[in-house]
Amino acid sequence: MITSTIDPAFTVGQVNSLLFGTFVEHLGRCVYTGIYEPAHPTADADGFRGDVAALVRELGATVVRYPGGNFVSNYRWEDGVGPRDQRPRVLDLAWRSIETNQVGTDDFLAWCNRVGIQPMLAVNLGNRGLAEAVDYLEYVNGTAGTRYADQRVGNGYAKPWDVRLWCLGNEMDGPWQIGHKTPLEYARVAQEVARAYKTFDADLQLVACGSSNTTMPTFGEWERVVLEHCFDDVELISAHAYYEPVGGDEVSFLAASTHMDRFIRDVVATADHVAAMRRSEKRINVSFDEWNVWFAARHGEQEVERTEASEAPELIQDVYNALDAVVVGSLLITLLRNTDRVGVACQAQLVNAIAPILTVEGGTAWRQTIFHPFALTARHARGTVLVLAGDHGRIDTPAYGEVEQVWAVATYDAESGDLAVFAVNRSLTDAASWTVRLGAFGDLRLVEHLTLAEDDRNAVNSEDAPDRVVPHPGVSAVAGSNLEVTLPPASWHCIRLTSR
Repeated sequence: MITSTIDPAFTVGQVNSLLFGTFVEHLGRCVYTGIYEPAHPTADADGFRGDVAALVRELGATVVRYPGGNFVSNYRWEDGVGPRDQRPRVLDLAWRSIETNQVGTDDFLAWCNRVGIQPMLAVNLGNRGLAEAVDYLEYVNGTAGTRYADQRVGNGYAKPWDVRLWCLGNEMDGPWQIGHKTPLEYARVAQEVARAYKTFDADLQLVACGSSNTTMPTFGEWERVVLEHCFDDVELISAHAYYEPVGGDEVSFLAASTHMDRFIRDVVATADHVAAMRRSEKRINVSFDEWNVWFAARHGEQEVERTEASEAPELIQDVYNALDAVVVGSLLITLLRNTDRVGVACQAQLVNAIAPILTVEGGTAWRQTIFHPFALTARHARGTVLVLAGDHGRIDTPAYGEVEQVWAVATYDAESGDLAVFAVNRSLTDAASWTVRLGAFGDLRLVEHLTLAEDDRNAVNSEDAPDRVVPHPGVSAVAGSNLEVTLPPASWHCIRLTSR
């Protein structure tokens, strides 16, 4: 028997709505024939697909990072503003594609306003630097009366966009990145840009580049050097991680949240070390602005080794199965469990490229399996994040050793009396009988229990069967002051209770 206790005193912090972010990069079909397709039957007056916009609203994403990603390190923002018929076609070196620039800054920010999502812009610190970054900030946020703000006004956008979140480059530690830099080289330019941005507007939220992943040879040292230079001028440092069943190891794949949890703690420890050395009370938090399941080993380097560049090529269009959805659900649980130190998180990406939404050019759009845990968590995680105490069982994994079988978190909204429990059974083979003690909340009634669990874990959603894998009622009941739950193997759960 696995037993947990949830108590309103066991707090982590307030639910941070910016944990439910997404990412739109000019990569493959994410933008073109993804969110934007002027000839589509549902397209709005600006050329953006209405069916995709409806799914984005349903997904519940709160913030979106743009325009990259690797793409940003070779991007000239000037190419994507002004009349569309005057914008240049250019070669994107990140994904070896033809970029038409039919979607640029103003177009994208106007779309964000329509779908109700906060933008998070990245600036090119790869093959550009301080001057271009400041010009871009003035174009986006400047008040009429200066050169670049007046250029925006002339392009039909009189009011400043007032973008609050800015990424200072992307994965600058990676040798694959255009303008790859050493820790010290990047730290110097990031510090310059951050100080200029804070001179423009002291309340901007700035993200310094952290390590691209934990296998980078400079992981840890990169964060230390960067923060020693940028500590006073940034609020966040980025972390990126993608997961797949390496060598077919589904046991460890299902426990991938263990890695994400350790990654967050390691970056936080480094940031707090820099704070301690500076005798500072300031805390730098993590911007986990790229995370997802991505079958990188399956694709290899085929996307970047293509010899002929084309418009919107079909790149990394992973199709996700039921097991992938459970892993995504567990990663969302991890982000919530670290709500006190993760300031922003963005699932990469939004449409077509490793995405919760897939589209057919000129045709339909549908929800991938991973859409569902994201949408339900974003919708129902409210109030205060609570940690669960107790014995959550143990399983052995080749990659992470012994880990908890039940990986869970709860959120409690004292005003509404709503309690939400999110849980994953990380065993591939064993069901779990789970008792959750709720006596500290008084009388609660069960509102809903939804689960993702399939006998065929390879089941996917497709154009012909868009609802093959969807949440369905789980098995649970309130008995006195306890919640009794049955967790099938490899399953994700959203359980809602209320005192009202």
